Amino acid sequence: MPKYTKNGQVRAGRAAQFMPFAALTGYYELARAQERVVEPRHEPTEDEALALSQVVMQVRRGDLIRVTFYQGDGYITRAGAVVAVEPAFRRLRLDELTIFFDDIRAIERCPASAADEPPRQRP
Repeated sequence: MPKYTKNGQVRAGRAAQFMPFAALTGYYELARAQERVVEPRHEPTEDEALALSQVVMQVRRGDLIRVTFYQGDGYITRAGAVVAVEPAFRRLRLDELTIFFDDIRAIERCPASAADEPPRQRP
């Protein structure tokens, strides 16, 4: 049963008349967009690019990796299993994420990769 005020209005209806009025549609979204800090891209040196290229070429499907890459306005780090390495398209697919080689800043193979496990000895 709804609650009524002294003058017979339903409380929910009375509260609605005091809701804020946004005369400037989109202003608050624009103000929030101005607050974002954009991290500039890091241009690797020749030595960094060579080291990164060597690590990327060692990565195989199924390897567990941790990769730091540029997306949107800054760098983020993700870890996961490699689905595919596509040198022709210069990209790496990690689970459901596609990362282009040019966006990668750092990549690290996790020791849990199947290729890094020592061969098992027969008893």
